[in-house]
Amino acid sequence: MPNTADSKLFLANVANAVGAAERLRDAVKETLRPYIASAGGVDQAQEQAHGLAWFATYVEALRQMLRWARELEAAGKFGDMERLITQIALCEYLPQLVGGIAMSQGEIVRAGQLGASLEALDDFMYSAGLFIHASNGSEVKAKLVKLMAEHASAVTFGDVGLDEELGLVRDQFRKFVLDRVGPHAHQWHLKDELIPLSVIEEMSSLGVFGLTIPEASGGAGLGKLAMCVVSEELSRGYIGVGSLGTRSEIAAELILGAGTPAQKTYWLPKIASGEILPTAVFTEPNTGSDLGSLRTRAVREGDVWKITGNKTWITHAARADMMTLLVRTSNAPGYKGLSMFLAPKPRGTAGNPFPAKGMTGGEIGVIGYRGMKEFEIGFDGFEVPHANLLGGEEGQGFKQLMVTFESARIQTAARAVGVAQSALDLGLRYALDRVQFGKPIIAFPRVANKLAMMAVEIMIARQLTYYAAREKDAGRRCDLEAGMAKLLGARIAWAAADNAVQIHGGNGFAMEYPVSRVLCDARILNIFEGAAEIQAQVIARRLLEDKN
Repeated sequence: MPNTADSKLFLANVANAVGAAERLRDAVKETLRPYIASAGGVDQAQEQAHGLAWFATYVEALRQMLRWARELEAAGKFGDMERLITQIALCEYLPQLVGGIAMSQGEIVRAGQLGASLEALDDFMYSAGLFIHASNGSEVKAKLVKLMAEHASAVTFGDVGLDEELGLVRDQFRKFVLDRVGPHAHQWHLKDELIPLSVIEEMSSLGVFGLTIPEASGGAGLGKLAMCVVSEELSRGYIGVGSLGTRSEIAAELILGAGTPAQKTYWLPKIASGEILPTAVFTEPNTGSDLGSLRTRAVREGDVWKITGNKTWITHAARADMMTLLVRTSNAPGYKGLSMFLAPKPRGTAGNPFPAKGMTGGEIGVIGYRGMKEFEIGFDGFEVPHANLLGGEEGQGFKQLMVTFESARIQTAARAVGVAQSALDLGLRYALDRVQFGKPIIAFPRVANKLAMMAVEIMIARQLTYYAAREKDAGRRCDLEAGMAKLLGARIAWAAADNAVQIHGGNGFAMEYPVSRVLCDARILNIFEGAAEIQAQVIARRLLEDKN
């Protein structure tokens, strides 16, 4: 790779390479469109359709890295670290488009397998060749790691591109995490303890639960980009803390989008202040992502609905004060018979987690993502007032829930960035401190390479997530962008955690080391809020319906 100080020329080369990737993506998409249609749709051609989703996600990630670099260059902030991150990102991701993208540990997708013609591949290899054939070995990554070691106490490696206001928000929550979360998180995990209420009360005072709720309803009135910044920093300390706001975000968005005036007036200020802690009650034992098959029923008796059925994987359920509860209220098939309730419940205790009449449940033991605990719940005539039917309308539950999918996946992508950053923090600190064969292990190229790729991929995931958040804040449909951010972010978090454990060696396998917790926590990100396969399914459908 030519070592030129001319950032404009460098970015012109980046733009040329990204343009080539876009053309190859478009060629692959148009080749696959008739093939998938003839196979019977995305469900019948999952390998190709999901491969397209991953392919397009890589290209979008590179587009956002180009945008990020251009904006920093225009602001005079595109320094050596930012340039190295950009260079390594392109030199790693562009070759993978043709050489192979890992959809999972054992599933590799390549442009040729997706039907890319020799002509399209030749154009891509020629136009993006400066980065594909560039030297991107240990010497380049070593430069980045040297800078990282010199700035080991930095909040992030590379300017993330936030404005001053959001930068201050990040600093505020970083301080909170260092003071109140970091020193205790591993013990909470090891002892499988709930996050202390005192910590939740401090989060309430910082505005976590009302971050995106309008000021008129008691919230801070900030956007989804601010939500990402806060979620990232909290999850960097502990994913359980970073996830505390997720259920409030979902509940608030449901009420803002579909609630009656009375429901908005009653619930939103209480959610914003942290007085009410919601939980999302959607999943059932045999449904998973197939919400159209939900069987839990609600039958109306006068001004009350009686709920009967079973739910599972309910996070923070015992301590919650209100459930956003998705149930079947009619015999209409699939999604059409589903309705959403804002169901109040008393807080439980360790000895009696569900003291409400008509409600029982038990804890599900988990390897990570502790601090709030997971539960299964049984309903047997549990009563919910008719006034708590969301929007006062039956049969709208799934449509109402769909409105929240974009924000939930953006927030999950931000949590993934935070977990990945935590893994990098631990891996870098250990590599600087651990001495083997007379020198810190960061001096060994295989260790340095891992740290470099963590920093690069974290920035990739962060910029893709910020892009989805900005689209949401602008009022544009962004299920495609949110799905991409969640899909890639979850994989990057897992890779970062796994590599951080590897850097620790045998100590990484010891429960006393926090990196073992980060590995367990990272694993859930590829499952909840839509598993990787579901994300790829959503992305593929959107790509194939879009003919532009």
